[in-house]
Amino acid sequence: MTDFFRARWRGEAPLDRLFWRDMLLVATILSIASSALALILLGLKLPLWLVLAVHFLPVTYNIFLTVAVWRTAEKSGGLKAQLMMLGSALWLIATAVA
Repeated sequence: MTDFFRARWRGEAPLDRLFWRDMLLVATILSIASSALALILLGLKLPLWLVLAVHFLPVTYNIFLTVAVWRTAEKSGGLKAQLMMLGSALWLIATAVA
């Protein structure tokens, strides 16, 4: 598990895999699941602090992935890398707001 995070932090994971699979697919699914669970907890009238904690739980992981995309894209260079940097920033904003 630490190899997963280490490879992404060091920019050793392929940029395409990091952006498309890790961030857009897996992290988006985690964010949606977290939001759905938070809505269920809210419906069960559980404390608001718990609902918010569950809803915002994936934010640190999302920030990590966004920074990892930026670090890896800076090493790669080029237009594609710049577009992925922009896409990751917009994705982070969207997942934090939703």
